[in-house]
Amino acid sequence: MRRNVPLDSAPGAAHRMRRLPLTVFSALLLLVAGGLGLSVSGGSAAAAPAPPAGWTTVFSDDFSGASGTGLNRADWLYDLGTGYNYPGAAGNWGTGELETATDSTANVYQDGSGHLVIKPIKDAAGHWTSGRIETQRTDFAAPAGGQLQISASIRQPNPAHGLGYWPAFWAMGAAARPVGATNWPSIGELDIMEDVNALSQHSTTFHCGAWAGECHDPDGISSGLQACAGCQTGFHTYSVIVDRTNAAAEQLRFLLDGQVTYQVNQNQVSTATWQAAVDHGFFAIFDVAIGGSYPDKVCGCTSPSADITSGAGMSIDWFGVYRTNGGGTTGGGTTTGGTTTGGTTTGGTTTGGTTTGGTTGGGTSSPDYSAGATRINATQARISFTPTTAAQYVDVHYLVNGAGQQNFRMANSAGTWTQTVSQLSAGSVVTYWFTYEKNGPQYDTPHFTYTQS
Repeated sequence: MRRNVPLDSAPGAAHRMRRLPLTVFSALLLLVAGGLGLSVSGGSAAAAPAPPAGWTTVFSDDFSGASGTGLNRADWLYDLGTGYNYPGAAGNWGTGELETATDSTANVYQDGSGHLVIKPIKDAAGHWTSGRIETQRTDFAAPAGGQLQISASIRQPNPAHGLGYWPAFWAMGAAARPVGATNWPSIGELDIMEDVNALSQHSTTFHCGAWAGECHDPDGISSGLQACAGCQTGFHTYSVIVDRTNAAAEQLRFLLDGQVTYQVNQNQVSTATWQAAVDHGFFAIFDVAIGGSYPDKVCGCTSPSADITSGAGMSIDWFGVYRTNGGGTTGGGTTTGGTTTGGTTTGGTTTGGTTTGGTTGGGTSSPDYSAGATRINATQARISFTPTTAAQYVDVHYLVNGAGQQNFRMANSAGTWTQTVSQLSAGSVVTYWFTYEKNGPQYDTPHFTYTQS
């Protein structure tokens, strides 16, 4: 339901889905929501749960900043305005919502008690502002043969009059950046939690394929609104699991407090549609919208209501991303505490092409690949990646000075994959990492850094 396209557009692509046993994740969710018992009610802050055996934490945030502070922009990207910032883009984020997204601490702030609050506010003239944030990282992916879990502990807004409220926690396929809405829904969207009109309910939805195609978009493959008792008065844990442990029967499972509430199986859509929407990286999004297509559809009216309450925030206690390795390994081995076991090498700091904390002389290396970054001129550097055996593709992800993550399919020249980074200056720090496929499985590397001389 949380679609990201113009209401009259028709993006394309193709995709498919399937089913898997729940046993591995029944145990996981009761552990990884760690606090699932604690997060069901009350307002005390909890840390993002540690992963159980066999899982690793990819990213987490406990929102432990001082009262009234914003987010760490190296980790979080603020969406601004009312839609995508390019010609022909979807206005009002493609969903008809009314609010303007800001980076003001009036709308998005840490409360000093271990929570992030996203608060919609109506001014005296009737204009709404609110917040919409995304993870900078777009590489949250289930490797072939492995699993991914994206979870958050959330207390939904609890306005006295809530017709038009639309809180959401969701994930978009990495290819949405920098393209935005024009490749939706083929790139995949996982709506982990949406509620509308302050009903203390929630829905989960998978968007994929082509507009009006096999995935039924713009509505998607959805649970519809389900009961969520106490979700406006206490913290509850909402999760999605991307399960790729069975290549013939991949599956999405949506959970509330560790219990599966909805699942989508690979065989519900075509293979190409599924792969294009699921088998890649995602980034996560939190927002609270006011008005729009989903609240209107549910109420059969035009929202918001005249008596809607301003200032009811959505509170997020913690956010965590977890994964298992594909086929038992990731990138050739497992790295722990800066040492290498079985072939994956931790990255170091590269200055002018020389790496410390890894292999000196131009980058990093492992039995599986070599990688590095070198200066081209005063404003450009070249990132390179050379796998020991041929790769089907290599994607590079990078941030310059900790902001504005970029993602590119690298150019291949005789087995060495390269990407040029521009608009650098002396002292610019480039953080970069890779996703690549070899003979079927997908691998992710550690993060490396390069400083422009």
